[in-house]
Amino acid sequence: MAIRGIRKKGDDILRKTCKPVQELNDRVRELIDDMLETMYEADGVGLAAPQVGVMKRLCVIDVGEGPIVLINPEKIKETGAQYEVEGCLSVPGIYGEVKRPAKVVVKALNEKGEEIAVEGEGFLARAISHEMDHLDGVLFEDKVIRYIDVKKED
Repeated sequence: MAIRGIRKKGDDILRKTCKPVQELNDRVRELIDDMLETMYEADGVGLAAPQVGVMKRLCVIDVGEGPIVLINPEKIKETGAQYEVEGCLSVPGIYGEVKRPAKVVVKALNEKGEEIAVEGEGFLARAISHEMDHLDGVLFEDKVIRYIDVKKED
């Protein structure tokens, strides 16, 4: 496993649409491991493949309940609305209020190649939606309703 560099706002790769993962092989498994390690090292709750320079429809999420791997995710359903403050590892130091669905259901493949359905509410719904946006070249800043000045305490 290895820590990968996280691409930052201004890098063109973050604005491109990712291609589906065609085959779950050792290279993809290594990417998943690296992405999880990179996300944890950066103290994030989600990371999408383009954020580490790979144009594949793959993201990892952990909102404190264990890692979720989503390969070629597709939203099946979204309901309700929530307005919360978000940040992004690719847009450091910027925070803003974003409207997201209160609940989402996605289908995807997991790291074993098994088809799974993930139902997320609240924070998990927000994380899934945020990471899936990255796969289509959308940054959270594109959806900000208002920016928040977050002061770090020493």
